[in-house]
Amino acid sequence: MPKLSLDRILQSQGFGTRNNCRQLIRQGDVRVDGVVVDDERTVFETTHLQLSIFEEIWQYREHVYIALNKPSDIECSRRPSHHPSVMTLLPDVFRQREVQAIGRLDHDTTGLLLLTDDGAFNHRISLPKHHVPKRYLATTAAPITAELIEALRNGVQLHDEPAPIAAVECVQVAELQLEIVLAQGKYHQVKRMLAAAGNHCAALQRISIGELRLASLSLAEGEWCYLEQDQLNLLK
Repeated sequence: MPKLSLDRILQSQGFGTRNNCRQLIRQGDVRVDGVVVDDERTVFETTHLQLSIFEEIWQYREHVYIALNKPSDIECSRRPSHHPSVMTLLPDVFRQREVQAIGRLDHDTTGLLLLTDDGAFNHRISLPKHHVPKRYLATTAAPITAELIEALRNGVQLHDEPAPIAAVECVQVAELQLEIVLAQGKYHQVKRMLAAAGNHCAALQRISIGELRLASLSLAEGEWCYLEQDQLNLLK
């Protein structure tokens, strides 16, 4: 990891403009490894660097990788239209770092949402050509039939799509619930597939991406956590 001056370190972590970061440092509001540093020109090795801003501890991270248990009536856009932005659930430093959602969930879809400021990682997870599967728990309006499962597995024709689209996997788990795995990320895909197969999606939750399962993160709705390397490996 590179050595950086303290003002550049704070700026890279989302604590404002470089001038704002210098002011924080000069006011004595910044500690590095527990020691107050009031000279913004002081250089630090960033590996394992721990900062304290207004007595709140922050670990230096070149990039952030975040998992959020998204509630309903939250939009994934940074500029929402009708509901609060997902960014309202996160510390403001992430907005400063230009953290983006990896793909989007509809405002009424809940569950596992990943966010990052690493553009290359975002593309690797979200683009269909990389075949990172997403698993959803869908609640249907009408009872699930064997014919419905078969149709979703074999492929259904969606409006404006050139060819039928099939689920990677589809398993019934209750009278009105099924788990469906997709490799694409098309607009309203699960809802449209269920409608095309003759049913209706009453509720939808994303429960895993790759091998990373929401249940393993122990996040209540609206809660978030950093993803560490062993968890990132589950997304490959």
